[in-house]
Amino acid sequence: MEEREQRVIAPSRFARTNQIAPTQVEQTHTHQKTRTREFCSNLFVFLFFLHLLLIFILTIILTVHGLRNHHIRPNHWYPPLLTSSLCSVPVAFAWLVALHRHPPKTIKAAFWLGPFLTFAASVLLLATDTNGGLIAAAFGIIFALAQSLYACWVNRRRDYAAHVLALSLSATQSAAGITQYVAFALLAGIIYSTIWISGVGNTAGIRFSPIYVVALFISLAWTMYVIRNVLQVSIARVAHAHFTDRVAVDTRVAIRDAVTGLFGSVCLGSALVPVTGLLRGLARAMNLCAGDVDEFMFSCARCYMGVADRLVTYGNRWGFVHVGVYDEGIVRTSSHTWELFARAGMVPLIDSDLTGSICFLCGVAGGALSAIWAGSWAFVVHRGYATSAAVCAFWIGYFMNRIALSWPQACVSAYHVAYAENPRSHRFDSTIPDRIRALQPSQA
Repeated sequence: MEEREQRVIAPSRFARTNQIAPTQVEQTHTHQKTRTREFCSNLFVFLFFLHLLLIFILTIILTVHGLRNHHIRPNHWYPPLLTSSLCSVPVAFAWLVALHRHPPKTIKAAFWLGPFLTFAASVLLLATDTNGGLIAAAFGIIFALAQSLYACWVNRRRDYAAHVLALSLSATQSAAGITQYVAFALLAGIIYSTIWISGVGNTAGIRFSPIYVVALFISLAWTMYVIRNVLQVSIARVAHAHFTDRVAVDTRVAIRDAVTGLFGSVCLGSALVPVTGLLRGLARAMNLCAGDVDEFMFSCARCYMGVADRLVTYGNRWGFVHVGVYDEGIVRTSSHTWELFARAGMVPLIDSDLTGSICFLCGVAGGALSAIWAGSWAFVVHRGYATSAAVCAFWIGYFMNRIALSWPQACVSAYHVAYAENPRSHRFDSTIPDRIRALQPSQA
């Protein structure tokens, strides 16, 4: 009997010796996830630098071809755009200084200067009396009207936005070197914009020129977003350490880590977050227009909103905070951050946050000012260049301003994320709880 029991027990004992302990399974799974994340990070770093190389080669080819065939007059094209890109630097710093010193007045100015300057640039485009100018002016007027309506709609939220902005920026008052790194980032933007201006200006008269133009505009957007998000990850890390009572992080160390170990996540986030943000913005606008109407034309509004809400959990700007703090991928940090917001009951507050809109309207105002400068210059020297010069100057000016405004946006993001991690911290007053309670009746 004992011998029979030993025969039964022996195989099961042998089977256990071949099993992996639960801790080993978890370690293996974690190691595989780390390797996958490193692969994705390295892949996007490779894609980013490959795209820069291809754009550089394309720019050389287009410039040589354009100068050889005299498709563009350099004296009429380069001075307006180069000077407008240089002028965007003091405008960007002016917004930054104003937001630090007078947040309420600056926010009010952004909400009214954005539509006004956009409308002024549209009037300039109308004066060109060209088909392209008329189309661009029509879009500009509609865009200016939309900004005005939005400014009226969110008027009651501006005081809270100014208060949170002032609280958040206090986290970086003692941090040294941030202004210098913002200046370096703007310098990098100017250098790339100078190369970009040469390429986009010589696409006229070339076969497949619309494809080249679209590729160049997408390249400028991605590159500028990468420069901007390097700052955002770094500054958010510094501000997060302040709000969570961690050891203070030197700005130079944060920048160094962002451009080395975290650069892959920054490149991926710079491509993913704008797309998810755009989709969610369109979904919210569609849902707002649909209201409670059940017509066929709006039947997919709620479905589209659900898809957009799901996508934003995998790519949002608040995820950049944990990218810098915990050295994790943007998809994982975005999902984790959104879970923290849901757990703290902050999702309605985050949805109503105006920081992104404020930075966007400041960028629009700066871009419109650059468009007016370059378009007016081109209109005087060669009217045929006015439309293209104004559009390109707006694109450059907008992103240059957004690079500088990554500072306040990073601080506000760190403030919200740090609160979601530990709402009972002594670092926070009753600002966020009071706002959540104030939003509850309107959400009911």
